[in-house]
Amino acid sequence: MKHPAVLLLVVNLFSIPARADVKLPAIFGDHMVLQRDTAVPVWGTATPGEEITVSIAGQTVSAKAGADGKWSVKLAKLSAAGPHALTVKGKNTLTFTDVLVGEVWLGSGQSNMAMTVDRAKDFAVEQAAAKFPQIRMFTEASAASATAQSEGKGAWVVCTPESVGRFSATAYFFGRELHKALGVPVGLINSSVGGTPIESWIALEAQQASPALKGFFAAQEQAAKQLDPVKAKAKFEQDDLKWREAAKQAKAEGKPAPKRPKDPVALAERKGNVGGLFNGKIAPLIPYAIRGAVWYQGEANSTPEKAPYYHAQLSLLVSDWRKLWGHEFPFAWVQLPNFGGAGRNWPAVREGMLRTLALPHTGMAITIDIGEEKDIHPKNKQDVGRRLAAWALGTVYGQKVATSGPLPAGHQVRGSEIVLSFKHTDGGLTAKGGDLKGFVIAGADQQWKPASARIEGDKVIVSSAEVKQPTAARYAWENWPTCNLFNGAGLPASPFRTDDWK
Repeated sequence: MKHPAVLLLVVNLFSIPARADVKLPAIFGDHMVLQRDTAVPVWGTATPGEEITVSIAGQTVSAKAGADGKWSVKLAKLSAAGPHALTVKGKNTLTFTDVLVGEVWLGSGQSNMAMTVDRAKDFAVEQAAAKFPQIRMFTEASAASATAQSEGKGAWVVCTPESVGRFSATAYFFGRELHKALGVPVGLINSSVGGTPIESWIALEAQQASPALKGFFAAQEQAAKQLDPVKAKAKFEQDDLKWREAAKQAKAEGKPAPKRPKDPVALAERKGNVGGLFNGKIAPLIPYAIRGAVWYQGEANSTPEKAPYYHAQLSLLVSDWRKLWGHEFPFAWVQLPNFGGAGRNWPAVREGMLRTLALPHTGMAITIDIGEEKDIHPKNKQDVGRRLAAWALGTVYGQKVATSGPLPAGHQVRGSEIVLSFKHTDGGLTAKGGDLKGFVIAGADQQWKPASARIEGDKVIVSSAEVKQPTAARYAWENWPTCNLFNGAGLPASPFRTDDWK
């Protein structure tokens, strides 16, 4: 039998919290950029009760780790400057070097946000010019998760000709415009995954609480019942075996290999299901101080069954991210460009994006003129970045620039014509490259006819000899439309419709 004192010692040993070194999420690291002119949260874990001090640029703040080992502090406002060293000290000391203070933006979405600079147009030229040591990018490398994560994975990388090829092209060209115009360091956080739907990027609890998404969840549940993971995996393995044989034969005959089948189970895991990518790739970033966010996604939600929910989902993503970060930060997105793919409803997703502009402090880069008919990943990411930056420079930073292409601002029926009004006509509406194209018109019978269109000031007048009593008009309402309405600043008009017909 053990001595009572020995038993007491054993009990006490088990009751003492294990010592843990001070640790911070991956978003804190060498070469990071901190947001200027705002309180900057710094947080992490340590031994419960441990005193933590954080120091930078002459200021020091302290906190004590709670019973769960978590601690957080807020640095007072910092001015754009650097490089600094950020020191975090407890029982151990962490020092992060080459820390800059400037503007920090989060970029997220699917493959067109993930698409790298080395896949964009004119890469050789862009690479040679990429000497911007004050532009840095953090690429969140963690995977989807069933539960919200706190640490994340990744590292801050300084922009050089050698590193820029792996930067998100959309985020980089956006950040480069800001850096040139503002003259301050720019930090870009890239958290994106190709082929992923918007529902993966929003917390599950927020989506389940949304009345607008009840139909969406009912459809998801039905689809889940139809997918047997065991059978799906077995079928994929059989199909993959056949593909290997076909690829081997094609190679022997000097022919291109057929397209390889995709594992539906692995694909579902990568896409994160509902909320999975939020848990794995957004939650670890909260509440890192950011100026705002830009979003490029929607392709995966353009199927006929998903597209009608996009407005509700994008609105929820914006509002929930803002709620979790604790402030109404500026948020802009890229409206889906022109694309010739069949079996998709890109106009409905574009409309969902247009309608979400009703939220305050939001913006949209219209790209209906720079897509590629047969490539869902258009290479012109430079103009995408410029248009996002124009919105930010004009609305967030107060510069006098055109912030958007023409947006619909109401309509009225005038006899056999429909008068369409627009805002953001900067310098006047114009038809690029000839007569105005892209408009259709319909009467109460909902039969669409090509419309003649002319510009009068900030209005477009549409009519058709085949529609004597028009009730509705649409513009660029196709996946791959022929359209040419621009404003005086050279920015294209958003696709839109005046009806709500199915």
